[in-house]
Amino acid sequence: MSGEYRFSFGPWNIHEGADPFGPTVRPTIAFAEKLGMYKKLGFDAVQFHDDDAVPDMEDLTPEQIVAKAGEVKKMLDGEGLVAEFVAPRLWEDPRGIDGGFTSNDSDCRQWAIDRFKRCVDIANALDTHLIVLWLAREGTYIRESKNAIVAYQQLLDVINEILEYDRHVEIAIEPKPNEPVDHTYVPTIGHALALAERTVDSSRVGGLIESAHALLAGLDPSDEMAFALSMGKLWSVHLNDQNGLKFDQDKTFGGANLRGAYNQVRVLELGNYADTGRFVGLDVKAMRTQMADVAHKHLSNSRTIFLKLVEKVRSFPADVERQCIAQRDYEELELAVINHLLAG
Repeated sequence: MSGEYRFSFGPWNIHEGADPFGPTVRPTIAFAEKLGMYKKLGFDAVQFHDDDAVPDMEDLTPEQIVAKAGEVKKMLDGEGLVAEFVAPRLWEDPRGIDGGFTSNDSDCRQWAIDRFKRCVDIANALDTHLIVLWLAREGTYIRESKNAIVAYQQLLDVINEILEYDRHVEIAIEPKPNEPVDHTYVPTIGHALALAERTVDSSRVGGLIESAHALLAGLDPSDEMAFALSMGKLWSVHLNDQNGLKFDQDKTFGGANLRGAYNQVRVLELGNYADTGRFVGLDVKAMRTQMADVAHKHLSNSRTIFLKLVEKVRSFPADVERQCIAQRDYEELELAVINHLLAG
């Protein structure tokens, strides 16, 4: 079994509580104040979007962007934190309205490539080589609006260009089947890793699996993780939970599907994920009803649930498992798992 886990989350996971049907309900917490909360909550690393680190990056030169990111690196050092990854946030800019890399507008495609390169520059300034590529709007609302065959080649070309731009960068593709667009081009880890294998250096392209994204695709997150682990390609996770096939809920890990959470932890243990040096990332949101002074419990609770499930996985009686498997008595094995989860 694995060793000791390290945890990360993004500053967006401490938020004001706005949703599509209502405004903010909690005051904004300054970025520096958020950084001061990480260690207290038991976290060692920060996940970044490029404009989390450099909010005004679209108004700055590449040199100014690197300088601003360097200031953030000093803030991280002061808190004893590291950057886990940086992700280009293309989906909020008007030029990314029809996708960035797969846009039908060539000017928008070029903007997206340039923004991706600035994201890599920010990552280097923050002393991380990991880029997470969530292809949020790389897809369609209607199939007829794009040529999907061309779109896949465009994605491949962009990734290759970035691999050539920086010979040390690693790219973890984060799949999601839908939202914000109706159909995305990379809905599963299988799609992501197939794309990775066609790049100029597949050793530097892997995946990040988010629990809720797999559930939205009708898949089991633990199977998605196992698939990536079997290929040495699970480079990060976004653990959370999902109550059915709805919008992306980012619920507390294990809050809706405890047994599913148990199996995700079990797979990470079987794959010795902790020993890879990669982080256990959380991407969870506080309930809108949460008061401001306790609007961080979703993070500490998710971490606590994860560690309790690690204890459950490590303490499951191996002899019972072997006996049930040998006798092909999976009903008894299921009961043993449920009893183990309910005990204590």
